[in-house]
Formats: sequence, C-alpha cells, structure tokens
Amino acid sequence: MGFREHAARVRRILGIVLAVLLLGGVAAVLVTGGDKDTGTATKTVRGVIGSEKAEFFADPQVVKALADKGFTVGTETSGSWDMEELPLGGYDFAFPSSKGPADELRAKAKDKAKAAPLRPFYSPLVVVAHSTAARVLADNGLATLGPRGTSGTLKMDAYLAAARGDRTWQQLKGSASHAELSGTLFITSTDPLASSSGALYLAATSYVADGGRVAGDKAAVTRTAPLLRKLIQVQGAQQTGSDAPFRDFISGVGNPLVLVYESQVAAQLLAGHPMGDLVVLYPDTTVNSDHTLVPLTENGRALGELLSTDPELRKLAVRHGFRPQGAASEFTTATAGHTAYLNQTLSGVRQAPVPTGKVLHEMALRARDQGDTA
Repeated sequence: MGFREHAARVRRILGIVLAVLLLGGVAAVLVTGGDKDTGTATKTVRGVIGSEKAEFFADPQVVKALADKGFTVGTETSGSWDMEELPLGGYDFAFPSSKGPADELRAKAKDKAKAAPLRPFYSPLVVVAHSTAARVLADNGLATLGPRGTSGTLKMDAYLAAARGDRTWQQLKGSASHAELSGTLFITSTDPLASSSGALYLAATSYVADGGRVAGDKAAVTRTAPLLRKLIQVQGAQQTGSDAPFRDFISGVGNPLVLVYESQVAAQLLAGHPMGDLVVLYPDTTVNSDHTLVPLTENGRALGELLSTDPELRKLAVRHGFRPQGAASEFTTATAGHTAYLNQTLSGVRQAPVPTGKVLHEMALRARDQGDTA
C-alpha cells in the first residue's frame, strides 16, 4: 500500500473515531442536561426518583451545586411503589417519596447495610381546592378557611362521613350556582399500588376511620376496607405519580379537590407563579411524606449524605418546596411571605402514624378490590 492510500485510510479511520466521539458527546449532553454548567463533576450517578422531585434534579442551580461537589446525576421517574419492580442493578440510588417503599427497596438490595436509607427532606400531604369548592366545603362544615380564604383545614371526620354517605356536590348548600361542582364529592389521589401519596392517603384516612388507631394487622385493614374502596373506586383511572394531577389542577382540568404534596404548592409560590383561585386545605389528620433515598452503591450513599447536609443543596430543596429534616427555620424563613397559603408550623394538624409496608400494601390491594376479602 502506497503512502497516499495509507494516509487516506488513516483519515477515514480518524473520521469514524471522531464521529463516534461526537455522538458520545451528544449523548452525554442529553443525559446531563445540555449546556448546563456541570462545574467540576467527577462522579456520574444514576437513580430512580418520584416524579415530584424531577424539577429539583433538573434545576440548573441544583445541577451546578452537585457538580461543584463532584457529582453528575442522571434520573428517571417512577411511582414510588413501582420502583420495587425495577431491576436495581443499573442504579446508584432509589429515591421514593416515603419510608414504606424505601424499606421494600432496601430489602431487595444485595448489600442491606450499604442500603440504609437517608431522609434529606419531607413534605406533608395537603388538598388543593378551587376557591368555590373550598367555600362550599366550609359552608357545609367540612372545612374551615382562614381570613384570606386561600388556606384552611379539611375536617377529615366530616369528609369521611360524606364519603360513606355517597354525598354529591349538589347536596351541599351553595353549590347550585357553580356548574363545575357536580357529581360525587371526592378527593383525587394517585394509585395507591404505585404511588406513595396515594398509599399515604389510605394510611391517614384509615387512621381517622378506625378511631385513631394505626392499622397493624389484617383485621384492622378489614375494618376500614369498605370505606377505602369507596374513596379509591369513585375516582376511576388514577395517575401513578403526583406531578400530573397537580399540573392538571393548575391548568383548570379535572376534579376540584386534589391530594398533593405541600412542596408542590410551596414551589409554585417561591417561584412567583400566579396561584389563581387555588386554596390549600391541610387535613386535620395527615401524613408527612419522608422523601427517602436508598443508596445502592457508595456513590449513591455519598449523594444522599450530600443532599442531607450541604447548606446550598438544602437551600435549593426549600426553593422547591421541601422541608429539610432537622431545621424548621430553613423552611419558615424562606416561606415567610407566603403564610396566606402555607401552614408553616403545621399548627392544628395531627400526624397519623403510617402502617408497615406490608400492611399498607394490603390496604391498597383491598382499596383497589384486588386483595383478600375473606
């Protein structure tokens, strides 16, 4: 082979190598968020997260803060309870929205000691309502509203009594002039078999319905199963994550009462988005959702520790509406201008204990009419 032919062949090979490298660079950009500043990132970690944390991890400031500490984080979203069905081999961490699915994921992990969970932040469950719906609830003794009418308390005993009786909006005084308030009165929640918020809704309602007792066995589940079945089956098809129902509500689509995380509301407020006619109702008995990171590798554990302790990342978590563990002042200071919507200290709100993952799963099966009815 002559020099010219050899040089041409080398050029072709180099061209192919360069094309492959360029394609790899494009793929890397897609994974890490395009032209976001990735600072000095040296560790690439991959995780599966609840949908309500997607905007946090996609935030360019979060990406940069993580990169400054040496991390590039790639994420996929899933319903928290659906995570246990995923093959975990390719992940460094799983980040469901509560302790129950986190416990199941830890049990599935090969190294259970390494997979000891971390809880960087939490958020209570709340109900968002359109102002007309909130006012009708208040006028009928199902809720109380604050002086500005943008926040209040949902009376769970009264709401569950209405659910048992299959009450409709039309049966509530003051609803006749609001055509959008029609049909059975219910709260939209997520699929309890797939999503933490939906399962925790059952935990709170069963606790109230059973006289303030946390369900601990099959008999306890059986006592409240008929009511829980009503609460779920009246909704029809349910979403598997909390992000879509909240977005639908903000867009004016769907049911006038929707169960969401407080963090979703707080993030809207802190971002300066218009709130329209949104009213935040804190159930008088609710559940705090502990967003729980399950590390599956050493890098996953290092990420969890960083999210828990780094001041900048804690500050950014608050900006996305989350309450960091162990320091209430971080949240209350940041949201001081939004007390018309947010109950910063959760005054008047009782925290319901959460059943074990096994009991909660059985509760969800029974609510979906898929469990043991014996």
